[in-house]
Amino acid sequence: MTTMTEASVREFKMPDVGEGLTEAEILKWYVQPGDTVTDGQVVCEVETAKAAVELPIPYDGVVRDLHFPEGTTVDVGTVIIAVDVSGGAAAPAPEPGETAPEVSDTPDAPEASEEKKPEGSGRQPVLVGYGVAASSTKRRPRKGPEVAVPQAATALHTELNGHGPAAAAPAPSAGTAEMPRPLAKPPVRKLAKDLGVDLATVTPSGPDGIITREDVHAATVPAQAPQPAVEAPAAPAPVAAAPAYDAARETRIPIKGVRKATAQAMIGSAFTAPHVTEFVTVDVTRTMKLVEELKQDKEFAGLRVNPLLLIAKALLVAIRRNPDVNASWDEAAQEIVVKHYVNLGIAAATPRGLIVPNIKDAHARTLPQLAESLGELVSTAREGKTSPGAMQGGTVTITNVGVFGVDTGTPILNPGESAILAVGAIKLQPWVHKGKVKPRQVTTLALSFDHRMVDGELGSKVLADVAAILEQPKRLMTWS
Repeated sequence: MTTMTEASVREFKMPDVGEGLTEAEILKWYVQPGDTVTDGQVVCEVETAKAAVELPIPYDGVVRDLHFPEGTTVDVGTVIIAVDVSGGAAAPAPEPGETAPEVSDTPDAPEASEEKKPEGSGRQPVLVGYGVAASSTKRRPRKGPEVAVPQAATALHTELNGHGPAAAAPAPSAGTAEMPRPLAKPPVRKLAKDLGVDLATVTPSGPDGIITREDVHAATVPAQAPQPAVEAPAAPAPVAAAPAYDAARETRIPIKGVRKATAQAMIGSAFTAPHVTEFVTVDVTRTMKLVEELKQDKEFAGLRVNPLLLIAKALLVAIRRNPDVNASWDEAAQEIVVKHYVNLGIAAATPRGLIVPNIKDAHARTLPQLAESLGELVSTAREGKTSPGAMQGGTVTITNVGVFGVDTGTPILNPGESAILAVGAIKLQPWVHKGKVKPRQVTTLALSFDHRMVDGELGSKVLADVAAILEQPKRLMTWS
């Protein structure tokens, strides 16, 4: 009986595809056990809190095992697929009485078979998180015998849940006795940072020892008003049963992925940055005429030309004239960081929820280039293929609620940004033009801004500049 050696099996772990995310849901497997895979081949699609991402495998070989089915949420750093790189067929099932080879819970040591390919060899770029050492990956442990859990995380879980001291776990080797990093998701870490709370001093109440937002808030209760100690009851109080509901009359949708991340980000923004919103109603008749003219221009052939294109350009010009509005707030350093570039975010509604990808260095693009970038951004978002990188680093955002027939709104800032412009529906309305009431194309703009960085004067100047350009689009040539 020939068995596969453990050295010939490579384990591919869930990478951190979003710089700081802790988990991802497996949406679809593109391979099955026994399939042959090549370096760079996409093997599955996962959804993080930011986007849906396709994962390429960095090995050549035969798929031995898929550790999780579709629809499972998996921690970053957990093995999701095993590949036999020996060049042979998939391992046969063990005979009765024979023990199947165990899956190592630590990364393989560098061997001759793992030589790095030289640059230019055609290997796909490695995603963030590939090859992370187990000692540096401290994630909450998953229940189930098939998931390998680092010893440090196991010891912490055991101690926090009252099942015995951490010493019951295998003793760490020399140099690893340091306490592991407190378990908390990125939004919770940011909240703790904003409130000045040291996570190492917070008592976790979440499952498997994870620190929650409530734990952080509880840690901010003033010490001068301690509550009398209450002895814990010998047995937990009975938990009230969840209220029953009629499945035929109600639908429950799990909050996860993009929708969950959006909710957390909006809560953090609304209760951290002091919002101010200003409004202006504008006659955009000339802008609408210019849109029709550009559609016939050969320079814009094959490009998507619409009012949003000129509104985006108007906002970029207004930022160039008022650069201090393009900034962020550094709480730790107590500084305002003025950006000398504009990564223009465009809010997009997708089946997975609202996302805000951005056009990098939008300030440096010509009008045709901006039209091309907007078209690519919208089509990619609708297909659900927006990458995490496309949603990072935004400096200012536009949200077009007018496409839904809404006049305007009071938009909430995208976290880390100082301003967001809401565009309302463009409607034919009676308007005083050259001393006479005439039907004109009119819209309402709303600019929300962070009042810590942007005062009323600056916010008003930016909004007035955008309105002036849309009313007289020839200003694009004189102000740009």
